[in-house]
Amino acid sequence: MPRPKKCRKVCSMPDCGVFAPLDREERISESVEMSIDEYEVIRLIDLQGYTQEECAAQMDISRTTVTGIYTEARKKLAQMLVNGKILRITGGDIALCSHRNAECAKGHRGCCRRLKAVQKP
Repeated sequence: MPRPKKCRKVCSMPDCGVFAPLDREERISESVEMSIDEYEVIRLIDLQGYTQEECAAQMDISRTTVTGIYTEARKKLAQMLVNGKILRITGGDIALCSHRNAECAKGHRGCCRRLKAVQKP
């Protein structure tokens, strides 16, 4: 029996859940789906400048799990950019940080580690 997936702590939900190219006249039918935990890894590493170890600690998962999530998220971003696909951010096994404030969204390291995340979207 496989081990159950561990919830990943997420401090910041995306402001927009769908991204699409504006300069394509034909109707775009293909889309790429990115989970919220993949979004969080991209946010923490690429935007906030966390290392993979810091990201893993923030999300309460292992560094190797972060590496796998990060690799998949970057592939999805590349498909969106190179092939002009729609990107939808939704779903995933996450625990939303209960400390929802501006400091958490700005990426102060450790803001969620002290708190119990109890909400699930």
